[in-house]
Amino acid sequence: MVLCKHRIQEQVTKRMVSVCFNMLGEFMKQDTISAISTARTAAGIGIVRMSGSDSLQIASKIFIGKTSLEHMKTHTLRYGHIYDGDVLVDEVLLSYMKSPHSYTGEDIVEINCHGGILPLNRVLDLTYQYGARPADPGEFTKRAFLNGRMDLSQAEAVMDVINSQSEYALQNSIRQASGSLKKRINDIRNTIIYNTAFIESALDDPEHISLEGYKEELFSTLAVLKTQMQELIHSADDGRIIKDGIKTVIVGKPNVGKSTLLNTLVGSDRAIVTDIEGTTRDALEEQIKINELSLHIIDTAGIRSTEDIIEKMGVEKSKTYIEEADLVLYIVDGSRELDPNDIEIMHMLKNKKFIVLLNKSDLEQRITKDYLTERITNIIEVCEPFHILDISAKEEEGIREFKDVLLSMFLKGEVSFEDDIFITNGRHKYALQEAYQAILLVECAIEDGMPEDFYTIDLLQAYESLGQITGESVGEDLVNEIFENFCTGK
Repeated sequence: MVLCKHRIQEQVTKRMVSVCFNMLGEFMKQDTISAISTARTAAGIGIVRMSGSDSLQIASKIFIGKTSLEHMKTHTLRYGHIYDGDVLVDEVLLSYMKSPHSYTGEDIVEINCHGGILPLNRVLDLTYQYGARPADPGEFTKRAFLNGRMDLSQAEAVMDVINSQSEYALQNSIRQASGSLKKRINDIRNTIIYNTAFIESALDDPEHISLEGYKEELFSTLAVLKTQMQELIHSADDGRIIKDGIKTVIVGKPNVGKSTLLNTLVGSDRAIVTDIEGTTRDALEEQIKINELSLHIIDTAGIRSTEDIIEKMGVEKSKTYIEEADLVLYIVDGSRELDPNDIEIMHMLKNKKFIVLLNKSDLEQRITKDYLTERITNIIEVCEPFHILDISAKEEEGIREFKDVLLSMFLKGEVSFEDDIFITNGRHKYALQEAYQAILLVECAIEDGMPEDFYTIDLLQAYESLGQITGESVGEDLVNEIFENFCTGK
């Protein structure tokens, strides 16, 4: 059994060697990089960041303080001034993080300057002048990944933190940047590689390692792995909503209050509102927050039969937006009878998540909720429960109830970022699906009575697929593509 454990550990070690280390010679440049890590705009402070073995040496050529930077302790600050020869450039604070205890795993120097384009660019140019080179987009984080400071899922989460559009998106990104997804994936991969190594060791040394009864044990293990992967895959729908927001389309006949609703939700007069039908001929798009969720909301042209060429084009675009939407807000003017245009819109709601907003509740009503429910259910087969809410977009009545309904529709229960992991990256979802399919093939092999060495082929495929998430099974091109989407200086 000791021999078995030794061989299993040997197999695990071999499998855990990442292709990234094969790429280090190509990727890692021993030069020092420099970039502005804050916005290039007027601000209180701005930061020029350097990473590389020459960072402190370059800084010492342009920084003058009370003492030399030569023996500066790691994770400390120095007050001083940046000089270009004899010319004073700026008054700064300089911080130093010695490798490997820094963001990139290399020596890092950050020069905290006065904010503004001119002082930042002057300091940045001086770092170039004395030996640094311009950092590529995302190169600081790429170096952190290649130096083993973080895995690829954490690196991608860093950019998600920067781009977060809601509190939920921020909290989920922070957890992933801290390694929550990495741990979950590594736990699954460790189980897979342990069983792979066990099979290979048993086949190599059948005298000491028995596979008797192992098929049943493996089948039970695979059931647990499938459940874990399914949970992550199913979280992707909520994850996309959390990250990108709910793609929401406001539809209805002309002059039912669509633009008024948009203005109410945005909190400003974003859309033109008149009593003239067909005022909105092109889509208006806004990003708003509701219940800590982000809505990418689109106000579309009123849907009706028309001979106006421009308005007709707007109506066709409205139909396209409905097809692509996560949520359709169907606005009905409760003070007017339904007509054939409403029936056409109801047909478009088939297979969509939608909320019917019975608008202008402050006026005398000619349509009831029960009547609307009956008409809709008679026209289309409703896949899931929908809501009909009384509102007055003009008077801002019923808006709070509408916001409460949104959360119940798009997030399954209470969101807990202490326990929940939401997959927000399409690449991660695809890798999980590939791994899941490979596990299904292992189950089929067991049920068909195939020899044990057939299992390892698909087990290793699942292992490699999951490694695409953490970065242990990715190639140079993909790594470059991922980090090219980062901002320079991060």
